[in-house]
Amino acid sequence: MSKSKSWLSLSWVFVIQILFQSSSTIAATRKEIGFPERRICRTTVQGRYLLSDDNGYVCDALSLDPQYRCCPERGDKFSCHGCNVLSQCCNSYEFCVSCCLQPAQTQKEQVLKLKVAKPSTSGTYLSVFDFCAGRCGHNSESVVHENAYVSDFHHCFSLPSNSSGSTISPVEARLNGINVVIGRQGESCDSVCKSNGQSCVLNKLLILNQCDIIQKYMSCKGACLASVGPDQPAEVVDDAPKNLNPGACLYTRTQSMLSCDGSHRHTRRLCPCA
Repeated sequence: MSKSKSWLSLSWVFVIQILFQSSSTIAATRKEIGFPERRICRTTVQGRYLLSDDNGYVCDALSLDPQYRCCPERGDKFSCHGCNVLSQCCNSYEFCVSCCLQPAQTQKEQVLKLKVAKPSTSGTYLSVFDFCAGRCGHNSESVVHENAYVSDFHHCFSLPSNSSGSTISPVEARLNGINVVIGRQGESCDSVCKSNGQSCVLNKLLILNQCDIIQKYMSCKGACLASVGPDQPAEVVDDAPKNLNPGACLYTRTQSMLSCDGSHRHTRRLCPCA
């Protein structure tokens, strides 16, 4: 009887040892795989209704992930809704930050060298988000007489005037005084401009109706294609049917078809407003 008990005890020790070694192996394997930990987002805090996170998404405060503080990844990333991409100014702080975060709009290497303020002792920006969140706020370059805005598009993320070194191109000169605005999906330019308290300028559509110009404002992930329709110049939304070339930018060779009231439920228009 004592021998059987002894043998049973040894058996249990052996089983426990095997289980311990197995669990250690599994734990080590999991550690080596290194499942990525989700990052906590940084967000803007200036607006009463909307937020922009450092991933480039805009959402309302109620939609924010309570644990990771990130906006839901739906809608447009790096959205330039309500922005004049040429002047790099927007009528909304949150969309200004979102648009500014787009790598095509803001070069990381350049902004991280900029000082936060004019004094020589000032530090530089630590991230593109810091630059965008700070630059899109109201600043002296967007006001006149210190008590009025130059225009409704007073949230600007362009580089300070003494650091950009840019010159005005012929196209920019022809669009002087025009706010080039990217509309929402399915909106006409009449509606886009009206929502900004302005009107669509039909003859300026001729200037925007060129691939090299459209590509300055829109991502054009599906290239730039000639098309037919009164809703151009425009960009096809990503979730459009495949036969409509999702992500492509469109221009028309039949310029007589250009119209401020044209719209299509699968495109976002590029609109000249004044």
